[in-house]
Amino acid sequence: MNGYKSLPLTLTSMVKNMVLDLNDLMVVYPDQIWIEFSPKEQEKAWLVSAQKSYSNEAARWTAFLNSLCLNIFVTWLQDDPEPYQKLRIWPETADLPSFWEVVNGTALTLDATRLVLIPSSKSNLPEFRIPQEWVDIPNWAANYYLPVQLNLAENWLRVWGYATYQQIQEEARYDPRERTYSLDREDLIEDLNVLWVARSLYPSKKPEVKPLPSLSRQQIEKLLEQLGQCTPYSPRLDVPFQMWAALLGSDESRQQLYQRRLFCSQINAVQRNHQNTNNLSLWFQNIFEKGWESLDALLNPKQMTLAVHFRSDSQLHKFSVKAAKLIDLGMQLGSEGVVLLVGLTPEDDEKVSIRVQVYPANEETYLPPNLKLVLLSESGKTLQEVQSRCQDNYIQLKRFKSRSGTSFSIQMTLDDVSIREDFVLEPLVG
Repeated sequence: MNGYKSLPLTLTSMVKNMVLDLNDLMVVYPDQIWIEFSPKEQEKAWLVSAQKSYSNEAARWTAFLNSLCLNIFVTWLQDDPEPYQKLRIWPETADLPSFWEVVNGTALTLDATRLVLIPSSKSNLPEFRIPQEWVDIPNWAANYYLPVQLNLAENWLRVWGYATYQQIQEEARYDPRERTYSLDREDLIEDLNVLWVARSLYPSKKPEVKPLPSLSRQQIEKLLEQLGQCTPYSPRLDVPFQMWAALLGSDESRQQLYQRRLFCSQINAVQRNHQNTNNLSLWFQNIFEKGWESLDALLNPKQMTLAVHFRSDSQLHKFSVKAAKLIDLGMQLGSEGVVLLVGLTPEDDEKVSIRVQVYPANEETYLPPNLKLVLLSESGKTLQEVQSRCQDNYIQLKRFKSRSGTSFSIQMTLDDVSIREDFVLEPLVG
């Protein structure tokens, strides 16, 4: 019997308005499945999802939830090996990222019976929403669908119950905007023992699902071109469902879509890194990235104090190229700001000598105390670090040399605010 329906109305109202711990919830809903897991299991699932490739953070989060749900649920099933010795992940573990890239859910098979787990980290489940793909793609459809709640703060998993394929076909509400089938929580069968008994008495048959249209090679290529572009979300709603489902229903096309989205994401990442990296070789041609100016251009009448600082620095005059950038470190400085100065000059050994300094801006006399200026290697290792004291007019790193093709970073930190500028010295021409 459904545990929630059996509660008296007054008790039901109380439960909805109470914050209960796990033991209390297990008493109130004894027929549901409750499984505790360790923080290490949660961390392991996150590391696994982080190591796999996904094109956006939403897909990576979906992968994390599904990976954690799958690991815990399978372990729980295998604690009783006799009925579940033929448990399999469908299709194979290696294929799961191509599913989780675009849709939530994981399928398991027990002999001829297929279950689909739909995990969520939401604290409440007024209704069970199933992505249409798991119902209307013929080779994806399952016999049973299980909503799973993951409480990441308290480290427990809850299986609210299950719904059958036939029940979804006859009772579920279809949302064409989200492409989901929904059942009220009260319509779920809470006790999974009913599922196991039904499975043993009535051998599972493959759900009868309406066939999808066949796609030509030209249609597949057009869909892959459109849906393989980088987006911060799944493209599952971007084309008519019949076309989308036919594409996903083919293992080859689904994998191609996954690989294209990954490739697009990787190309974009490289381009972003290139765009955000300051090419010092161009500075010798008076070409500066956005935000940077030659020292002479920065020294306007409003920056008289800054001009005095620079012109009194005899060491700085030895550098043939000098560029500066106004840096805003946020509320920690109030209305203040600082100026990051980088000086360059070629050396005889085909290296470039570099000087890095930080000055107060906006006619301030002193830098804020405890401002850190750090030189980082290409791998992120700290090579130099200096920190401002009270009444410092400027701070600087020791002069260093960089070879053609070498990258490095300059980082400024004040309290909890950190700003980083990346630099590369590309091969000089001529």
